[in-house]
Amino acid sequence: MIPIKPVADFAASSKSIDSIAQDVTANYLGPGSLNLTALPPLSLYIHFPWCVKKCPYCDFNSHEVKSSFDEDAYLAAVRADLEHALPLVWGRKIYTIFIGGGTPSLMSAAGLDRLLSDVRTLLPIDLDAEITMEANPGTFETDKFRSYRDSGINRLSIGIQSFNSTHLSALGRIHNGDEALKAIDIAKKYFDNFNLDLMFALPGQTLEQAQQDVETAISLLPPHLSLYHLTLEPNTYFAKYPPVIPDDDLSAEMQDLIQSKMSAAGYVNYEVSAYAKPGRESRHNLNYWNFGDYLGIGAGAHSKLSFPHRVIRQARYKQPKAFIDAAMLGNPVQESVEISRSEMGFEFMLNALRLNGGFAANLFHERTGLLLNNIEKELTLAEQKGLLYRDYQRIQPTELGRRFLNDLQQLFLKAD
Repeated sequence: MIPIKPVADFAASSKSIDSIAQDVTANYLGPGSLNLTALPPLSLYIHFPWCVKKCPYCDFNSHEVKSSFDEDAYLAAVRADLEHALPLVWGRKIYTIFIGGGTPSLMSAAGLDRLLSDVRTLLPIDLDAEITMEANPGTFETDKFRSYRDSGINRLSIGIQSFNSTHLSALGRIHNGDEALKAIDIAKKYFDNFNLDLMFALPGQTLEQAQQDVETAISLLPPHLSLYHLTLEPNTYFAKYPPVIPDDDLSAEMQDLIQSKMSAAGYVNYEVSAYAKPGRESRHNLNYWNFGDYLGIGAGAHSKLSFPHRVIRQARYKQPKAFIDAAMLGNPVQESVEISRSEMGFEFMLNALRLNGGFAANLFHERTGLLLNNIEKELTLAEQKGLLYRDYQRIQPTELGRRFLNDLQQLFLKAD
């Protein structure tokens, strides 16, 4: 990737918005190595960095609340971040919003209302926008979630992980099985569109216990379920002190059982870990997988933004205090890079191949500015290995390709 001067560098010099926009035009809208015929849909991601307790498996940018956090200062910094990012997305409508973390449901009702009011003031939001907020059991309060709904949240993503209290304790969660059920009951009172996050292959988990978790989740009739295999990520407590988890054979049995149960219940496995009732897929996540654009604001947030002749990625400062200080000085972006032509095919396929139904063949050119023959050699090799199927209209992973997705994706990684 090619380092480029981030827009925040211009903002740091206290220039006017008009002056910043002129600098952005020079920096991003000039000639480049790509030729995009249209810009993709744009989503907004907002990161809330705090949680009650850091889970031992979590490698997200989340930080334990020691005593309290300065909500006002953070929301002011998020607004400043968004204001300085505006020249990058002038005139573009937002189709989905996702507030993630951390635990965004720690935010006060007034704080969430302020946040969404700021977003609406600064950005054009589609009238039918999907606005999702992550929430964890243990932070559910009836009045607060009613207020969240009134402020404009129309979809919840609830981090259940398991209904088994023993497994929840092993995962370091702050809720138990009964609190998980109570949280879902509250959510269903105010939201007809919600997702439940579950994990499997947990420490000490049996096949029967995994089945019970899935059957409990299905009985609650969520429109969407995300089912993740527990992985021991680097730089986590579990990586340093790994628990005893199910072996590969048992994990595979769990995965097969989950797929069978979900299919029988009418859920479509549209993405590696995502199951939905027809028409209830996560529109925000679909935009990621289809290599759409997203503006990420808040501590540690990432952006992927397209311009007629280039595609850039950005990352904000991760530590909350560092982000707040930088944002208020007009410089929240820690890193900004341009995706090179040689990387573009891999970047696209890394996302799009996660979709079990694949993607329309013409989407590759539309989102990358490159012709499909740019990856012809890799497509042919993937076909020969039985990992991918394609015709003139569609490209998608085979069942074998879905099972060995990492191997399939790696075929499109070109040597420098």
